[in-house]
Formats: sequence, C-alpha cells, structure tokens
Amino acid sequence: MRIKKGFVLRDVCGEKIVVAEGKENIDFTKIINMNESAAFLWEKVKDTDFDVDTLKLLLCDEYDVEEATALADSQTILNQWVEAGIVE
Repeated sequence: MRIKKGFVLRDVCGEKIVVAEGKENIDFTKIINMNESAAFLWEKVKDTDFDVDTLKLLLCDEYDVEEATALADSQTILNQWVEAGIVE
C-alpha cells in the first residue's frame, strides 16, 4: 500500500488533518482528522510502501503496546485510510 499523491498531513489549530492539495481539495469528504498515533504512522510511511504489519511494528517500536493491540489498531487505521480513499 502507499499514500496517494496529493494528500498531506497538516497541523490546523492543534489538530492533525489530512487534506488533498490542489483541485482534489474541493471534495471535503477527503479531509481526515488523525489522532497522535495515526499521525505518527502517516509521517513514518509517507513516500514508502507499507502494509498492516509495517504499521504494527511502528506502533510497537514507538509506544508501549502489545503486538495484538498494535495489530488491531493498525488494521483499524488502515481500513479508515482505504475507506477515505487516501491510500492505494
């Protein structure tokens, strides 16, 4: 998987928001608010190929979390990204 070109993480009033740059930004359904761990993952995988296991390992390395919890959280985050159409 890979983050689609044209989507960037911005800090807006203290909130981490993924928005589309350019003409795609007209579609406001593609603006996504991210919590701290999701924003961390976004920053780590931007411009790289990744999968749910990559996200899991990143969470385990950064946070004090069990692998099963990290995997479940990673799958949830990835599903949200897929549903929003911001990854391919």
